[in-house]
Amino acid sequence: MSTAAVPSEDAAVAPQRSSRHSALNAFWALTVRDVAVLRKQFIAFLMRTLTQPILFVFVFAYVFPKIGQGIGGNNPEAQKAFATLLVPGLVAVSCIFTGIQAVALPLVQEFGYTREIEDRVMAPLPVTLVALQKVFAGAIQSLIAALVVFPIASLISATTPSYNVNWPELLTILPFATLLGGAFGLVIGTRAEPRQVPLVFSIIVLPMTLLGAAYYPWTALTAISWLKWAVLVNPLIYMTEGFRAALTNLPHMDLWGIYAGLIGFTLLFTWLGVGGFKKRVLT
Repeated sequence: MSTAAVPSEDAAVAPQRSSRHSALNAFWALTVRDVAVLRKQFIAFLMRTLTQPILFVFVFAYVFPKIGQGIGGNNPEAQKAFATLLVPGLVAVSCIFTGIQAVALPLVQEFGYTREIEDRVMAPLPVTLVALQKVFAGAIQSLIAALVVFPIASLISATTPSYNVNWPELLTILPFATLLGGAFGLVIGTRAEPRQVPLVFSIIVLPMTLLGAAYYPWTALTAISWLKWAVLVNPLIYMTEGFRAALTNLPHMDLWGIYAGLIGFTLLFTWLGVGGFKKRVLT
């Protein structure tokens, strides 16, 4: 009498472990590839990352005070306060801009007529993880941008900004801010056509920057109450206020509101971006 072979528990689990291991290896390999491309194009990355914040700090925190037209006139303390206010805001702007440039612009090209995205989705991992890897790679570039912009912008200012680093806030807000930038880039990249990219910057990115409290504190908008609450739909608000809370003693939004905004928008944009990515790939 023959006895039917019963698959052992180890045999049943082995394929699952192997598949998971292959997916993690593929995720890591795609990330290493993106980092290698970034390293080869690092000079171009620095130029597009640093140009805007350096020019802004140079004009408003160096040239204006030197010619007597700085914020606060000739008052050194007022000029120092403005520089302290400005630099964290520019770090936040650099994070979200870099996320858009690192994720959205390449995706627009990859989803174009060349369909280069098909090479990436052939990797042995689910399409969802391919999309999440895009967000992760964008977050890495946003992190580098923040680490580069902060010291350089601080040095250019005519008056040395006054910082008070709150490490628990910084070490938690910075990852969420960089992931938010990558997730927002994924949303734009999966929904914009190549011809629509200039329009996206005109009607989304530019207004978001000007109304994102990068150049003024959100708390100061109390004088315009309707605007103070309307701008809460802008994810950049929570990034700028978060960096001010983490790097300065200046008035800022309550921490619970900052974390709620960062986490909420990160999850929302990731969900929208992954859904858009899967739709574009599978159709």
